[in-house]
Amino acid sequence: MGAGAATAGRRPTAVLVAVHPEDGDGSGPGSETSLAELTRLADTDGLTVAEAVVQNRTRPDPATYVGSGKVDELAAVAERAHADVVIADGELSPGQVRNLEERTGVRVVDRTALILDIFAEHARTSEGRVQVELAQIAYQLPRLRGDGRALSRVGGGRMAGGAGMGVRGPGEMKLETQRRRLRQRATRLRGNVRELARRRERNRGRRARNQVPSVAVTGYTNAGKSALLNRLTGADAEVQDVLFATLDPTVRRISTGDLTYTVTDTVGFVRHLPHQLVDAFRSTLEEVSGSDLVLHVVDAAAPDALEQITTVHGVLHEIGAGDVPELLVLNKIDVAPAGWVDALCRACPEAVPVSALTGEGVERLRAELAARLGRR
Repeated sequence: MGAGAATAGRRPTAVLVAVHPEDGDGSGPGSETSLAELTRLADTDGLTVAEAVVQNRTRPDPATYVGSGKVDELAAVAERAHADVVIADGELSPGQVRNLEERTGVRVVDRTALILDIFAEHARTSEGRVQVELAQIAYQLPRLRGDGRALSRVGGGRMAGGAGMGVRGPGEMKLETQRRRLRQRATRLRGNVRELARRRERNRGRRARNQVPSVAVTGYTNAGKSALLNRLTGADAEVQDVLFATLDPTVRRISTGDLTYTVTDTVGFVRHLPHQLVDAFRSTLEEVSGSDLVLHVVDAAAPDALEQITTVHGVLHEIGAGDVPELLVLNKIDVAPAGWVDALCRACPEAVPVSALTGEGVERLRAELAARLGRR
C-alpha cells in the first residue's frame, strides 16, 4: 500500500470509484443503490469508505476504467483521504488495475475481489473454505504479478487464501512458480468439490427415498434468512447484521402435524455475484435446484426490494433452479414502512409478509409451507 497504509487501531480507509453508464438503470454500477451496497460490502470487510468518485460515460475506459481527468481527481481524493485502497464498482482487467495504481499511488481492487475477500473471511467449514479458495484462484490466476499483490487481502482481517495456498509472500516466488502452484492447488480443490457434490447428491437421494420434502431458503444477502430459519425451527443459527454472514448450508428438520420436511439455509446472493463464486459454490447451490420448494426471503424494508427479487431470480435461473416452485416471503415488516409493504404485496400478491424478529406472520407461513408441500 501507499503512504496511507493503515496504522494499528485504525480501520483501513477506502475510496470508491465507479462508471455510471449514461443509459444505466437505477441499480446498475455507479448508481446510488450500487454504491450504497459497495459501501456496505467494504464495511463488512473492515474498511471505512471516505468518498466516492463517479463518472458518467457510455462505457469504462479500457486502460484506466475512468477517463484520464477523472483518474487525476481520484488520485487527489485518495491522497486527501489518506486512502489505503481504491475499490471499483465493477470488475477490472489486470491492465486497468496496474494503470490505476501507477496513477494514484494506492492499491486498487474491484468489487469481485472485495466479495471474494468477504467470503474467505466468513467461511467456517472446510467445505466453505475449499469452495472460496477455488473461486479465489480462478480470480487470481490471470491477475498474478511478480510482487505477489494479487494474493494479499483487501480488508482488515485474516489473510484470505494465503495460508491455504502456501503463498510465501512478495518477491519470494517467481511468477511462473506461483501460477504452477495455484493451478496444481486448483486441481486438488476441484477434486474435493466433486467429492462434496457426490456426498450432497447421496444425501438428497436418501431424503427423496425417505419421501422427506425439502425446502431451500434463499434470497438476497442480509434479507434475514438465518433469523427466519431460527424462528421456524426454534434453533439458534448465527445471525449477524452483515453481508454474507451465512456461507455454509445448514439443514434442519421441521415437523408440522403429520408432515416432516427439511429446510436448508443457503448462501445469500448479491448484484453482480462473481461468476467465480457461482462456479465454485455450484455443489452447494445445487441444494436449491434439487429442492421441492424455494423459500425466497426478501428484505421488505429495502427500498430496492423488487430489484433484489429480480437479482435472485437471475441467479436461480443460472444455477438451474428457475423452475423450482417458489414461495416468496416479505421479511422485516416490523421495520418497513406500512405503505411500502402494501406496495410490495400488490406487486407480489402471493407473498407472505412476516417478521422473523417479532414472529408476526410466521404461523401463516408455516401453514402455507405445509399446504404447498402437502400437495406436491
